[in-house]
Amino acid sequence: MSGSRRRVISDNETSLVQFDDAAQAAAAQVIRRYSTSFGVGARMLPRPMRRHIESVYAMVRIADEVVDTYRGNDAGRVLDAFETTVTEAMTGRFSTDVVAHAFGVTARAVGITTNMTEPFFASMRADLTLTLHDDESFARYVYGSAEVVGEMCLAVFLNTDSGPAPLPSDASAGARRLGAAYQKVNFLRDLATDAGELGRSYFPGVTTDTLTNAQVEELVADCRTDIAAARESLPVLPRRAAVAVSTTIDIYTRLLDTIADTDATDLVSRRVRVPNTTKMVFAVRNTWESRRAGES
Repeated sequence: MSGSRRRVISDNETSLVQFDDAAQAAAAQVIRRYSTSFGVGARMLPRPMRRHIESVYAMVRIADEVVDTYRGNDAGRVLDAFETTVTEAMTGRFSTDVVAHAFGVTARAVGITTNMTEPFFASMRADLTLTLHDDESFARYVYGSAEVVGEMCLAVFLNTDSGPAPLPSDASAGARRLGAAYQKVNFLRDLATDAGELGRSYFPGVTTDTLTNAQVEELVADCRTDIAAARESLPVLPRRAAVAVSTTIDIYTRLLDTIADTDATDLVSRRVRVPNTTKMVFAVRNTWESRRAGES
């Protein structure tokens, strides 16, 4: 090969940064394929923050796919292997798994630790064996599957520009409440799939065979309480992060309104949703209102 056509190999660290970018770009494809709600919110963030959120989402989604979509006889082994890969990526500098690598870049940059990932994987592992929950196992499951994910996102929002730092306790509590609310809303909208396809019942004492409108009303009210508590933490977020989170809150609030207006017999047989056009309206409105407030 002639010298003019020979590819110039850059130094080691520069090349690793290029691989970081490639891994993060690959992780970003996951949220685009799987979630319009969180995708809308992510696109409202500054680029560095958005890439970190995309990496968190991708890691969480991959683990969820193992237990919800794959469900093979070796799903436990696959999940264990993925957790090991993720943990190594958090403490090392390179992983051949691009989603784990991207998450590792994010974890080191914003201070996500195994205190958050270990409960998450424990909840994912529970989905392989536990089909009925009591109050204790439900609280433990929601904490690991959603509340710590809320804290991961909070670390991204607060530490992207400044680097790893302890999270304010009040803000952490709000992030956990919001994560819990979103998870419980998803449980409500996925009752038919969870029970019919996966054989799971998350809410203690609630089954698709016996669900009543009164139970739905109670569960919706619980979600609204969590969301209201989470809203109080929004002022601690950077402006664009607050706008993005407010937009996802609006989407999930609309989803809750739809759930509340759906008869229990219909809720257990179909999945309710918010139209993509409505999600975009929320995004545009919140962006405009934020800019208007900044100019006043």
